[in-house]
Amino acid sequence: MSEILFVLLAGVAAGALNSVGGGGTFVALPALVAVGLSPVTANASATIALVPGALAGGWVYRRELAPVGTASMPALTAVSAVGGAIGAGLLLTLPAASFDAAVPWLLAFATLVLAFGRRLSRTLTTALGRPVGMSSRAILIGQFLLALYGGYFGGAVGILMLALWSIGLGIDTAAGNPVRVTQIAAMYLSATVLFLVASDALSAPLVIAGMLTGALIGGVTGAHFARRLSARLLRGIILTTAATMTVLYFLRS
Repeated sequence: MSEILFVLLAGVAAGALNSVGGGGTFVALPALVAVGLSPVTANASATIALVPGALAGGWVYRRELAPVGTASMPALTAVSAVGGAIGAGLLLTLPAASFDAAVPWLLAFATLVLAFGRRLSRTLTTALGRPVGMSSRAILIGQFLLALYGGYFGGAVGILMLALWSIGLGIDTAAGNPVRVTQIAAMYLSATVLFLVASDALSAPLVIAGMLTGALIGGVTGAHFARRLSARLLRGIILTTAATMTVLYFLRS
């Protein structure tokens, strides 16, 4: 029972972080590993548990969607779904030891993106004097690569998307956030379908149910709580969580 309560609380934290800007993977994955799941199974289980919250967020933002540059929303979403499924397939087919070894580095990469991604985006745009001006094909190729990463691991994939769109198209973070949420939902949903069919994530149904319930609670309450906090404080919370989990994983490995 204590394990279920632990993953429930971790799910609340993960759902809340995702609702205020991303970072839920930094809590969900280590929590599932801590209760005995292998890193690969934990990653698949975290995606399954977090997908309902992502879909709910996408539904909330459905009226605020706008094309990303010259790429249409259906094309972008299709690329996200296909890339997410292929990334999930890579997670399941590549040796588990590869993912175990990669996790600390993936966490470190995602943490650096969280810490410096927006600053790098602004610096490059300022240096060029304008956005890069990506073509529709370049946008979709970039989105496909990010979706591969999202299906395989997913940490900070939303931040990576916003950084790409900011550098390549000059899209403001606030304006791009609705699209970010819906594309994450597409990646997670396609990955979840594959995980449910081909992984052993359902070997611990109570654990997944606990995290899923917590993530839904955290997603709803986090959105309301976020309105009372400054953007800087929210970003600090997410970054602190990411950095802590990264250090712990390097120590563990």
